[in-house]
Amino acid sequence: MKDFVYYAPTEVVFGKQSEEQVAALVKKYGGKKVLVHYGGKSALKSGLLEKICHLLQEGGIEHVTLGGVVPNPRLSKVREGIRLCRQESVDFILAVGGGSVIDSAKAIAYGVCYEGDVWDFYLGKADAQQMLPVASVLTIPAAGSEMSEASVITNEDGDVKLGYSNDLSRPKFAIMNPCRTFTLPPYQTAAGVTDMMMHTMERYFTKDDDMDLTTDLAEAVLRRMKTAVFAVLKNPEDYRNRAQIMWGGSVAHNGLTGCGISDDWATHQLEHELSGMFDVTHGAGLAAIWPSWARYVLNENLSRFVRFAVNVMDVPNDFTDPEGTALKGIEAMECFYHAIGMPITIRELIGRDITDEEIHEMARKCSKDHTATCGCLKVLQAEDMETIYKMARG
Repeated sequence: MKDFVYYAPTEVVFGKQSEEQVAALVKKYGGKKVLVHYGGKSALKSGLLEKICHLLQEGGIEHVTLGGVVPNPRLSKVREGIRLCRQESVDFILAVGGGSVIDSAKAIAYGVCYEGDVWDFYLGKADAQQMLPVASVLTIPAAGSEMSEASVITNEDGDVKLGYSNDLSRPKFAIMNPCRTFTLPPYQTAAGVTDMMMHTMERYFTKDDDMDLTTDLAEAVLRRMKTAVFAVLKNPEDYRNRAQIMWGGSVAHNGLTGCGISDDWATHQLEHELSGMFDVTHGAGLAAIWPSWARYVLNENLSRFVRFAVNVMDVPNDFTDPEGTALKGIEAMECFYHAIGMPITIRELIGRDITDEEIHEMARKCSKDHTATCGCLKVLQAEDMETIYKMARG
């Protein structure tokens, strides 16, 4: 069991009509002029963006807007936001959307307070010492960025997707109204649940087996997400289960399911190269990679995979064949992915065969030209990364 510090300072305002409190919350955390940052058509079409801007104006808070964030948020949009914030003397950033919008908002908040290029943080050349405060009105539960210290940005120059973590970026507040998720397309709902489950699984598959309460919490999150996603795919306006998913996304990535254990993150790092190269949906990319990663590292902690099979995937435990039980758990997860419309191979994900050259390039980027590893359950070298990509090819 590892010593740990659990830090989750974000104020969560959860429930129907929760966005009505937005102006009071911005004032509470010192905002006087706000950048309202959002994605594309949904925030406009739903009327949420107009409502948020009206509530801010009613509350006496100046604001400017910047839309156009796309999935796998782009560095060019971040730089545009930095310029706008400086020009307009913005002192607070409010993200209205999902993880991509929140990640973009965090990057802008870093960059406004930094004399150099914001990409320095993602390259590991600098560490942020200050940033503008960030908050969110969450509309797409998935990434968990509304309570986490992490953000991931894609640099179009070279299709490089990198993450940066700093506790300064934990949002001041997160407004969560499950009703705002009723209109999410089924694919986006399923990809979001896949992402949040993977946030817990990246922590669950560890060599640290002695923090039982954390493991119990992780298994509860995974089981509940499995149940809830089928319910909302059947009935998109199922408030009870939409609420489970919305809160589950935050719990999965606010650090709670990783207390006292080592986390892995290899599947995420491998997927970042997939979405960097092919601009695919992050959750779907995770589903395409994880089964191959799991089979590759299975014997690093076989008992952990057996526990996952039995306690999460409801596989009967064959005590005479633990490896067989573990493999059936991975197969059950593949069946779950297919049942909710997710791919389990790269071919399914991108619609064609991936070439050896593309695999080699992804492994090169993931390993930073053979100078870095990823993973903790099994430390992956560039050669291991290539093997997993080939296994996931389909």
